[in-house]
Amino acid sequence: MSIVRITGAWTQLLLAFLDTQQLAAADLRRELQELAHQEVVAISVWHRLLEQTAALCPQLIAPGLAIGALVEPRHVGVLGYLALTSSNLAEAMLVYQRYERLFYGVDLVELAYEGDQVELCWPRDARSFNALTDSLAIAALVSFLRRQIENPPPPTLISFVHPYPGALAAQIHADFFGCPVHFADSHTRVRFPIWLLNLPMPQHDPGLRDLLARQAQALLQALPSADDFETHLQQILVAALPEGRANLEFCANHLSMSPRSLQRQLKTRSLSFQDLLDRTRNALAEQYLCDPVLSLVDIALLLGYSEQSAFNRAFRRWKKLSPLAWRQQQEPTPR
Repeated sequence: MSIVRITGAWTQLLLAFLDTQQLAAADLRRELQELAHQEVVAISVWHRLLEQTAALCPQLIAPGLAIGALVEPRHVGVLGYLALTSSNLAEAMLVYQRYERLFYGVDLVELAYEGDQVELCWPRDARSFNALTDSLAIAALVSFLRRQIENPPPPTLISFVHPYPGALAAQIHADFFGCPVHFADSHTRVRFPIWLLNLPMPQHDPGLRDLLARQAQALLQALPSADDFETHLQQILVAALPEGRANLEFCANHLSMSPRSLQRQLKTRSLSFQDLLDRTRNALAEQYLCDPVLSLVDIALLLGYSEQSAFNRAFRRWKKLSPLAWRQQQEPTPR
């Protein structure tokens, strides 16, 4: 059974909050900075850190909302960057659904369509979350969308599984989200009008540009003497890898040829499809491993592997080292 956890990058959100509130909190900051570079953080540790952070601002009636409002793509890790590559909100929601496990380690969210509404829904027992962690998570989700879409309409409905927090806190939640907010529901929900899904994503985040630049550089390293056909095919591979669709049939279809014709084209270049796939993954892996923001789980899924263990085996075949050992070798030696 999968265990719910969070990605280490999420702890940076608490650091951003401490900065905004001008709080010293030296011990807490030290622990958060150490965890920010961890592959994963146990959900119990996240609960403790969040409670400690909220306790520093007892004047805040709904600290989860104040913290969640500060979200940036870097706090979500590679999931945020993948969402920003989407052409519209509908695609971004599907990306979130597919890659939620990058964040929580498990697949939890369900997308439901009813009439003119679309709903993201999390079951009551799906996560070991409390009122504070839940309100932060939903505030971050809505704030992330607000930052990416110009003048978006508010959600239609927000609901939480935790109990009614009192009139003042309930009103603060309603004001923050700009819509009715229900409590003690069977599910945590975020509901939007379905036409909102057609709104374009601006794709202007600097972190995304950096990630795409590394991909382009990796392509050059993978096949430095590639002709136009090979370059085009490799670009298709890079785009298809995170979706787990980097196979012969998918690429041939995008090139408007049969799989057999694609194999013949590669053979004339003394290549096989698997050779090209391995070269592309190898080059991208090197680029990604040099980025401390990306965890090994992130990288495995970006390269189209369903499990980190499969990525580990492939990387050992390429480099005779584990991905972690190779990454550690690239780190500068302390003077």
